[in-house]
Amino acid sequence: MRSKTKSVRAFQHVEPVSIGTQLHRHLRGAIIRGELRPGQALSESEIAKRYETSRQPVREAFIKLAEERLVVILPQRGTFVIKISVADVLDARFVREAIEVAVAEEAATSAPPSAIQDLRDLIAQQAKVAPGLNEEFLVLDEEFHRTIALSVRRTYAWRMVESIKAQMDRIRYLSLDDATPIHLIIEQHSRIVDGIEARDPVAAAAATRAHLREIIVSLPDIAAQFPDLFESA
Repeated sequence: MRSKTKSVRAFQHVEPVSIGTQLHRHLRGAIIRGELRPGQALSESEIAKRYETSRQPVREAFIKLAEERLVVILPQRGTFVIKISVADVLDARFVREAIEVAVAEEAATSAPPSAIQDLRDLIAQQAKVAPGLNEEFLVLDEEFHRTIALSVRRTYAWRMVESIKAQMDRIRYLSLDDATPIHLIIEQHSRIVDGIEARDPVAAAAATRAHLREIIVSLPDIAAQFPDLFESA
């Protein structure tokens, strides 16, 4: 079976945000990429020592990860990376679709031409990503969806999407090599922008809905390919 496990990359204090927020993002990414595996224990003291910080920011990061259903905090036992829940993935997809379809409809009526050009540029960059560079592609994918939301000033809506999509991101990272070819995602992105540029809310909404439902198609194959990463049904 194909493995995506690799060592957790180095952490640097480089952003003008709290250490707790940086640690949350760092650990979240490591879980999504499979660098931290389901069942793996996360030690508050060891992480604090490794990243040269106090235990409080680590505790804050763990709480945020638990809220995203990426870890479970068990009193007197520790904090552990949890398996992917199919139910959580489907629930998150349902909520994300409701938000992003509404955003796409609004973008089709009021997104400025500069934002539409930004979306086209992002699609062009996605097409240039070399095979196997899943993380690079997913960064561009995230920026694509974020750009649509910000084009109509739906910043809070995008924050809501970010807060619920961690389990979806785990599936998306696993699916790119086989279950969901990158060229298909690029085609779907192009159809979304076509609808926005044509000022056709119905077309933009339909393209967004079809794109976000792709995970329903790929999920059974991913679960079958990586059974050790998923909760038992």
